[in-house]
Amino acid sequence: MKLMTVVWTAAATAATAAAGGLATDPESRWYRRLRKPDWQPPAIAFPVVWTALYADLAVSSAVALDNEAAGETPGRKTRGQELAAYRGALAVNLVLNATWSWLFWRARRPWLAAAECAVLTASSVDLVRRTHRLNRSAGVSLAPYALWCGFATVLSTAIARLNPGPAGRH
Repeated sequence: MKLMTVVWTAAATAATAAAGGLATDPESRWYRRLRKPDWQPPAIAFPVVWTALYADLAVSSAVALDNEAAGETPGRKTRGQELAAYRGALAVNLVLNATWSWLFWRARRPWLAAAECAVLTASSVDLVRRTHRLNRSAGVSLAPYALWCGFATVLSTAIARLNPGPAGRH
């Protein structure tokens, strides 16, 4: 793994975490008044899990981008095209990741955040697939990220269901 690649992926994931963090306010009156499912993890789980997942995303993406063994194969894009497509998919995924916080916490739109989170999950599954194509172990390593995004979609949807209509928008 090249230093500049990991610096780029680490900076991109750190920027995503910072952008999402700017919007996040679990101490807000609005959030405290929302009904939440009994199975929601404790508040401390979220920064711990997301920190680990962002670190994994930065490293796994850097490994995939620098994989010299990923050569051209018949019927597939050239290596340069595949890497460009990967960078684009990663950028879209990171934007979707940060956007959830703004839709949920700032716009106070749980249903919209849940729908956006479903798109984030699909993007994350695609990113795992693309990572696996470039480097199998990096793809396997990134799988928990997609799984957590899927869990976040289920949790977001449960919160939206428990707080229908304007109640979810205090």
